[in-house]
Amino acid sequence: MTTTEQLLRDLADRAELADLVARHSVWIDEGRWDETDRIFTADVTTVSPRGTAHGTDELLALVKKGHDVFAQTVHNKANVVIDLDGDTATVRATDLALFVVDDTAVSLAAGIAHYEARRTGAGWRISGLRIAPAALTANIDRAAI
Repeated sequence: MTTTEQLLRDLADRAELADLVARHSVWIDEGRWDETDRIFTADVTTVSPRGTAHGTDELLALVKKGHDVFAQTVHNKANVVIDLDGDTATVRATDLALFVVDDTAVSLAAGIAHYEARRTGAGWRISGLRIAPAALTANIDRAAI
C-alpha cells in the first residue's frame, strides 16, 4: 500500500471510529437497541460503575436496567483520541451526560470512556468498553424551559 493509500485508510478508519463513538451515545440516549450489532461485537465486554457485562445480551440488560429510571439521557462525547494498530484500535473519549430524572430534576455525570475496537467484515465494532467515572451530581432543580 502506498503512503497515500495508507493515509486515506487511516483517515477513513478514524472517521468510522469517531462515528462509532457518537453512535454509542445515540444508542443509549434514544434506546436504539436494534442497532446493537452495528455498534458492538457479539463478545463485547463492558465494565462500568453499574456493573460488568459480557456479550451483547448482558450489555443490553445492564444498560436498560440502569437507564430505565430516567425520563431522558443526553450523552456528549468529546476529546476523542484514536490509536490505530492494524485491525484493532483504542479510543479514549470524555463523556458528559445529563440524566433527566423528571420534570423537576436532573443530574450530571462526567467520566472517561475507554473503548477497544476491532475491524470486522461489517466494519469497525466496539469489542470492549471501560467507563471510568469522574463526577456525579445529586439531583439539580430544573429551570422551566
